[in-house]
Amino acid sequence: MKKARIAVLLAGCGVYDGSEIHEAVFTMLAIQESGNSYQCFAPDKPQYHVINHFTGQEESQPRNVLHEAARIARGDIKALETLNVADFDALIIPGGFGAAKNLNQWAIAGPDGMIDGDVKAVILAFSAAGKVLGALCMGPTVLAKAFEDTDISPLLTVGTTSEPSPYDIAAISAGMTSLGSKVVMKTIAEIAVDKKHKIVTAPCYMMEASILQVRENARQLVDAVISLC
Repeated sequence: MKKARIAVLLAGCGVYDGSEIHEAVFTMLAIQESGNSYQCFAPDKPQYHVINHFTGQEESQPRNVLHEAARIARGDIKALETLNVADFDALIIPGGFGAAKNLNQWAIAGPDGMIDGDVKAVILAFSAAGKVLGALCMGPTVLAKAFEDTDISPLLTVGTTSEPSPYDIAAISAGMTSLGSKVVMKTIAEIAVDKKHKIVTAPCYMMEASILQVRENARQLVDAVISLC
């Protein structure tokens, strides 16, 4: 069977201003455990801001999204502008506030926030080529923004209002709905699979979850992405 080649789109390093490290690493691990391969990418641009992850306070020094994401990828990462969609079968976007600050700006302006032009172009190119898209945690908001004002209404999830969450799942879901997405409620033990548009999403740390639960949820998403490839 042909092995899947998956592009992993990172947004920096660290839950509060970059990619959620657990989600990113679990995604890469699950891809390799399944016998497939990945390549990391990130936008080569300044990140929105820098958060001290010990104090939670904003700091003044600038950082670069690509350079910070290279920490997670152990240096094996490429600028998003070099991504050739023809070389890959799928694109997966881990979560973290960086997805909602550096890939789009949902964390700043909700559904009215801008999406990075290169990020949008890559997502739409994967979709147009009939390839698979996956997103974890806040990653689905990036997909929702990318498909805004298109004829595609993706089926997405960021979690459920029926179980504990540190975030306002109802408001985020309503925001994605306002952009034309179809939102479904899923627990940390579930994923949403849009077979028509080849899109898989998972709540991960949008819910109150242990590291073991997030590991399993990321694996579920990767397995579903590969099955659609």
